[in-house]
Amino acid sequence: MRKLAYQKRTYLGLGAALAVPLIFVTALALQSGSPNDVPFGKYVRESGLAVPLVLLLFSSIWLFPLVTALVAGDIIAAEDHNGTLKMILTRSLDRGQVFAGKLLAALTYAACALLVMGTTAVVAGSAKSGFHGVISLSGTRVSALHALGLVAASFAVYMIPIVGIVGIGLLLSAITRNSAAAVVGTLMTALLMQLIGILPGLGGLEPYLLTTQFSAWQGFFRTPTDWVPIIRAVWVCALYAVPTMLVAYLIFLRRDVAGG
Repeated sequence: MRKLAYQKRTYLGLGAALAVPLIFVTALALQSGSPNDVPFGKYVRESGLAVPLVLLLFSSIWLFPLVTALVAGDIIAAEDHNGTLKMILTRSLDRGQVFAGKLLAALTYAACALLVMGTTAVVAGSAKSGFHGVISLSGTRVSALHALGLVAASFAVYMIPIVGIVGIGLLLSAITRNSAAAVVGTLMTALLMQLIGILPGLGGLEPYLLTTQFSAWQGFFRTPTDWVPIIRAVWVCALYAVPTMLVAYLIFLRRDVAGG
């Protein structure tokens, strides 16, 4: 985490997570329209708590795959690029501990970026549209405090597919040993899965795509709570996260550092 604190790209992701809600709320203040074609879009002028929900939908397209890839794709490859991997392996830690530290750092960074976006969206949205209840996807009104709790739970569930993207980023970082290739590769993998989900004839694959699980949080805004997409998100994302992290670990474990 101290290494991340000294890297400029760390603040690019956090800056984007902070800026996007502010830009969205500013656009609401300057324009009269609303994103009525997405869930909760027509309520952003009635309740600030609808703002983070709309941003969750938009952020799954490129923002959080990119924010996650910036660190997950770099965190191993940067050691190769800087020639520091051999040095850190001389410390009193085995490779498994080093890999675990990098994995946890990448996950912590993604969670912090998500927290920054969620907090900024709630505060800025409430300042613009008020701290009011929202209408659920089932048409029932949810009180403001209850809705705030559901927003927090939604962001927690949103973290589940991010774990899968971290696994892909770590794998590409370990394989390519090139930060740019790993970052771009992780982002392109996420975009490719989104493309597969909308291609004609491939609709049957959509429930099993990692990017589809970014919508699982919507189950909290149904009456009664729809746990099916949330539970599916857990095991589908595990199918992506566990193998990629395991292979990345094995590659890291066997990495030859004798040459530098």
